Amino acid sequence: MISVHDGGAFDAVGRLAAFRREFHRCLTARGDALFELADALLCGDAPVRSLVELSLVGEHRRGHGSLYAALNRGRIDIERLRTAVAAVPLPRAADGRIVLAVDVTCWLRPEAHTCPERVLCHTYGRGKDTHIGVPGWPYSFVTALEAGRTSWTAPLDARRLAPGDDAATVTAGQLRDVVRRLIAAGQWQPGDPDVWIVADAGYDGPRLAFLLADLPVQVLVRMRSDRVLRRPAPPRLPATTGRPRRHGGEFIFGDPASWGDPDVATTTDTRLYGTATARAWHRLHPRLTHRTAWTAQHGPLPIIEGTVILLTVDRLPSGATAKPVWLWWSQATATDAEVDLLWQAFLRRFDIEHTFRMLKQTLGWTSPKLRDPHAADRWTWLVLAAYTQLRLARTAASDLRRPWERPAPPERLSPARVRRAFRHLRAKAGCPAAAPKPSRPGPGRPPGHPNRHRAARHDVHIVTAATSNKPNSNTKKTKTPNSPRPRRTG
Repeated sequence: MISVHDGGAFDAVGRLAAFRREFHRCLTARGDALFELADALLCGDAPVRSLVELSLVGEHRRGHGSLYAALNRGRIDIERLRTAVAAVPLPRAADGRIVLAVDVTCWLRPEAHTCPERVLCHTYGRGKDTHIGVPGWPYSFVTALEAGRTSWTAPLDARRLAPGDDAATVTAGQLRDVVRRLIAAGQWQPGDPDVWIVADAGYDGPRLAFLLADLPVQVLVRMRSDRVLRRPAPPRLPATTGRPRRHGGEFIFGDPASWGDPDVATTTDTRLYGTATARAWHRLHPRLTHRTAWTAQHGPLPIIEGTVILLTVDRLPSGATAKPVWLWWSQATATDAEVDLLWQAFLRRFDIEHTFRMLKQTLGWTSPKLRDPHAADRWTWLVLAAYTQLRLARTAASDLRRPWERPAPPERLSPARVRRAFRHLRAKAGCPAAAPKPSRPGPGRPPGHPNRHRAARHDVHIVTAATSNKPNSNTKKTKTPNSPRPRRTG
């Protein structure tokens, strides 16, 4: 097993070779074919457009039929591979802490009617500025973020969301497993700063903080601008009868009159955003009800206090209108320095979009036309293992730039440029895969005998208000009224 403490003893090529050996041990069936498939993914010159074209790469010594055969019938010890990826040296924030970003991206399969376990994936921009649902396989990714502007992140885990899964519960379990693996690998030790988890507005931050309260983590999420939180309950007056109050006055995001004076206010001059102003209010909590994710919670619901941060900037680099950003942090109070680090960490969360673009457009993560979702899981982990090798080769790769590209210093090479030089590093890191054995193709289907075994067709799983708690119900979704959206009260 790879140890994170071996970084001083091995150079970049040595760490890369150690990870490649461990990665090969994680491939338990058709391992050599899967390993060479990952190498072909890394040694290709052009973006991956189809899976079968990888067999034309010189590093792939097997036939094109072995590609799909390896994905459909191969086996990967994913838990061991997760442990190996967690043991690789991780990027750190400016203060030395680990910052994890969680987000969901989709492998769209709109016309694949024979693929099971498809759900409607939220997409934006496929029409004219419209939000539509497209059938596909959603994957939840957990990545470690670096300090400063960069196109690099460190993907640590990927998990496909099955039909009927609660995103908050699955994400909490995924983050728990990732943090435990990091602790077991020595990435976090007692006395180190807590791990920060950064998420966008699609996640329920208070619930994530509640489910991960026993771990050394702190949660930072963006909240919608129509939320309403509550202040702490006022002190109980003497000789007062009745049940004590659990909630104080309202803090309405859309009503500045309800905010009051902030507990912390900072101003920072930035190059891209102009003047960034952050205001923070302490000890605010949502008013929870026994609905949705809290339905199974017995007894009184918890009071989950946190710090609300309002970030405003003068301008955006794209020229769009700069809207205020609301953040919720799982700690009840925050200092001036913490407020500045928090909103800067949230801006770094968008680096994960560069990783998604690299996985999809360059490494061809969503290019294969696979039918089995388990084969899609195996391909996903092959792509993540390949990207991890790019991270390990980052400091040893040379800049093989095109004549029209600008020179880049070694520490600023993008993942695509490191991929160009991986073919030269592969010879130094070694290839533990065995050479293919000579074989001949099978006879195939006799002429004049078409395939009479039609593949089963599967419906797309649709979650509605009536079927969210009853997966087997066939109740149709009711029409949404055209009245304005009411203000949220929790």
